[in-house]
Amino acid sequence: MELPAQSGLAHYRNRAQARLPAAVWRYLADGDGNGNDAALAAVRLMARPLQDVRGGHTRLKLFGQVLEHPILLAPVAYQRLFHADGEVASAMAASAQGGQLLISSLASQPFADIVQAAASPGAALPWFQLYWQGDRPRTLRLLQRALAAGCSALVLTVDAPVKRVTLTLPEGVAAVNLEAVPLPDTQGSQVFDGWMTQAPTWDDLAWLRRQTTLPLLVKGLLHPDDAEAALAAGCDGLVVSNHGGRVLAGATLSLQALEQIAARVQGRVPLLFDSGIRSGRDVFVALAHGATAVLLGRPFVWGLASDGAMGVARVIRLLRDELELTMALTGCRQLEDIGVHSARR
Repeated sequence: MELPAQSGLAHYRNRAQARLPAAVWRYLADGDGNGNDAALAAVRLMARPLQDVRGGHTRLKLFGQVLEHPILLAPVAYQRLFHADGEVASAMAASAQGGQLLISSLASQPFADIVQAAASPGAALPWFQLYWQGDRPRTLRLLQRALAAGCSALVLTVDAPVKRVTLTLPEGVAAVNLEAVPLPDTQGSQVFDGWMTQAPTWDDLAWLRRQTTLPLLVKGLLHPDDAEAALAAGCDGLVVSNHGGRVLAGATLSLQALEQIAARVQGRVPLLFDSGIRSGRDVFVALAHGATAVLLGRPFVWGLASDGAMGVARVIRLLRDELELTMALTGCRQLEDIGVHSARR
């Protein structure tokens, strides 16, 4: 058996770069190469030959949903920047591959259209990634729109209270599900008395928990104490992420944070890992360090830009095949067999 060609994902990256306008490519690449991918690649794996792994699989159950693999599509904004079919194409691909999609608050298509595209028989309906909307009433209205569309879980992103505008959106691409949020009237510091007055707090997280019975996850935590506080607030899961290096320069690497948070949480809730996944091997490394599943960001967008829904589906399948091969070569028949003994720095 031969390893899948290393050029597989590079093909989609190169094809996407060739097809996208230069400004859109720069927007997509912002923060790439920040160290997350290098940290994953630096981990050594322990080969375990002669193990009987026949009948192996990558299935898992997550918040009552049965998924064929642990590779979820991250909440990427404005996907019509990359292909005319946008989030609808990504939803179709995730569903066809037996996986899951997180719909961004900044989606460029209506929530209902995206959910419907994923609603094949037996498929798990998409999750919704929520950006705080400056105050509770606007946030609740946005949440209610996502719930009305049929989203099945809620993920609050907390590590990007200030979203930098690095691209002028072309005509026809916008965050179509959002209300306009007025800029704060700043008398003092632009940061402390301006932008951060519209950022969520722990009290807001507790309030949000009371607004829905859906599974609630918090995305963007790096410190074990913050993870503990989120569980105390009633959260059902955590997404360990440094936002792909796009928010805080020099932030703690996601893999390092995952190790520390997993040690604190001790399996009480599912942990998802975000930032830097570039191969099925990377997925394996994240699972070996305590993750239940991972979020895939830029690579699936490369597939989207290359070939729409088919490109996304092929990227997912490529990473799943790489994960299965890594599992087989390390003697792991199912995801539960992957442990820290399988991968070390």
